[in-house]
Amino acid sequence: MSVRLAHGIGDPPADHPVAAVVALGANLGSRAETLAAAVEELRLLPLTTDVRVSAPIETVAVTLAGEDADAPRYLNAVALLRTRLAPTTLLRELHRIEAEHGRVRREKWGDRTLDLDLITYGDERIDDERLTVPHPRAHEREFVLAPWVAIDPDAVIPGRGRVDALLASVRGGAGQDAPAASADVQDAPSVGADVQDAPSVGAEGQDTP
Repeated sequence: MSVRLAHGIGDPPADHPVAAVVALGANLGSRAETLAAAVEELRLLPLTTDVRVSAPIETVAVTLAGEDADAPRYLNAVALLRTRLAPTTLLRELHRIEAEHGRVRREKWGDRTLDLDLITYGDERIDDERLTVPHPRAHEREFVLAPWVAIDPDAVIPGRGRVDALLASVRGGAGQDAPAASADVQDAPSVGADVQDAPSVGAEGQDTP
């Protein structure tokens, strides 16, 4: 995609690169392959560099009715990137990538082939009809916090605090360690690894944007 198409419609790009965090999840189809392909598409976005991705974790699905151990399990990861795309433009690109992988929005917190959530965009706080960042539920979702702190131990959610402290709170203050990242968390193949090797996180599923 050309730079012109990236910001020809909507908000103009930022003057300087902004650090953004994107959560990835899938519980239908070839989950690991889908996440790996999505990461490669993030790397191809215009005005976007330094895309790094965590090792994946596997989680139990959560629906509006609560945990559903019988539903397909999710594979989740977190990507860090630097971009000059405006936050609304970046969100539009995330939705485009989801659609290209067959994402259909039928029900809240339903199964999906791919979910890409914009978690943070620098230190910005946005709450309008188009976008809310930081993501309003990221601070209470272990499937976001665990892979995030594994790739960025000093990460902070603006207005919420350090990700490691939030993760400990979600886990009941038990002091559990976050799942260890792979030896090279920067490479997409870490997401494409055999999911049998992915650390499992219970009592969490993927959220809806």
